[in-house]
Amino acid sequence: MFGSIFYNLWGALLAFSTYFFLNFMGPTAPIMIIVKSFIAAVIGFLVTYIIRFLISYVLYTPEEEQALEEEAEEASMPSSATAEEFAEENPEEVAKAVRTMMDDENKIAS
Repeated sequence: MFGSIFYNLWGALLAFSTYFFLNFMGPTAPIMIIVKSFIAAVIGFLVTYIIRFLISYVLYTPEEEQALEEEAEEASMPSSATAEEFAEENPEEVAKAVRTMMDDENKIAS
């Protein structure tokens, strides 16, 4: 889930404070203002929990699980390059290609 329980507590505190200060100077009895403020705090707590759940649902990325499954499938498949194909390559040609690439690098670096 996104965030922690502290987000819920902050939401409850904000709901309590908002309701309390909006009704503080009204003609309502003080005990009723406090009781209704606590009810607003509980509602704020639950609403924040729902918002956290929705954010975590939106941010959830199942691509990692799919990537792991694809890697497992690729690992189980035999490699397309066999030892026979590598044996066909001439080591002298490979060495010549490597020397050519190294010479090109030295020319660029100079």
